[in-house]
Amino acid sequence: MIQERGWTVRFQENILKLFILAFSLSVLFTWLAIIIAKKANIVDSPDRESKIHTKPVPLLGGVALFLAYATALLLNYQFSWELKGVAIASFIVMLSGLIDDVRGLSASARLVIQILCAIVVVAFGVRINIVPDRFFFAYPLEAIITVIWIVGITNAMNFIDGADGLAAGLTAIAAGAFAIIAYQTGQIYFAFLNAALAGACLGFLVFNFHPAKIFLGDAGSAFLGFSIASLAAMGEWSGNMPIVALSIPLLTLSILIFDMIYISMSRIARKKVTSFKEWIEYVGKDHLHHRLMNMGFSQVQTVLFIYLIAIVFALGALALKESVTYQALLLLSQGVCILVTVMVLMIVGRGNMEKNRITETRLK
Repeated sequence: MIQERGWTVRFQENILKLFILAFSLSVLFTWLAIIIAKKANIVDSPDRESKIHTKPVPLLGGVALFLAYATALLLNYQFSWELKGVAIASFIVMLSGLIDDVRGLSASARLVIQILCAIVVVAFGVRINIVPDRFFFAYPLEAIITVIWIVGITNAMNFIDGADGLAAGLTAIAAGAFAIIAYQTGQIYFAFLNAALAGACLGFLVFNFHPAKIFLGDAGSAFLGFSIASLAAMGEWSGNMPIVALSIPLLTLSILIFDMIYISMSRIARKKVTSFKEWIEYVGKDHLHHRLMNMGFSQVQTVLFIYLIAIVFALGALALKESVTYQALLLLSQGVCILVTVMVLMIVGRGNMEKNRITETRLK
């Protein structure tokens, strides 16, 4: 009993040290990235399509985050065969995003790169385990699901990265939840990976929370989305209950999934997009954060409100680790009800705003 308590204390100390190291490195690298980006004129200029900032902002935040996370893991020798695959693939995804930030890269090219990188991750042994091994098609089916999951979450993170601190904060919440679950279930290595990512994200938020002094850029949002999706696939959530195993990452990342599904349905219904190519290339101010700000929320209020929803879902995911299938289905149903409520509020708010605009136009 004494030995077990001693091991627990050492583990807690090590994970705290890794968290602090990742946080500190992220603060340092982000500060340097701001200086370099300004001198090299690598900045994000405002436009009227999807951006809400009003002046150019440095864009190398994603590179700083990647370096902080990778350095923290390397200094602590926290790597495995699966992580090597994730590291190689996430670096390529981050690099493609950086090229897009600096020179421009088509959405189609980025999507192809993401798919190939997701296949690399699967080839290194990472996959979502939800199909019983007794079925001969288990591995190929899980491989396909994993590729779709990683690519989907990667793009969902890129979609929602439109308000100061939003993407990094959501990643920190998700990684923090994964780290806690890993700690409680004895997944030591997995806890280290998530604690380092959470620390790196929080360190970045020192400069990225409103008013942001630096942005993630496509390099950062793609890296965060790809990394958190891959980590979700790596986790051992429930060995003998596929619904529970699937529910934990679904709940934890539900804000990203909801935003992607909702805007996709809205754009298709309004005929804003009529093909897959148009869908991946479309840019507009119709995401969850845009709609909340249109309802009168400030940017800080919007981000904090979305953080709160994400924390609620993360707490639900924490409760799932010792649940059974029907309890997982109940929590998933509760999550759907919460998101539908948010959606209804946004639709009503949008309708009221349109009526107010019409009334103001007539009065003029």
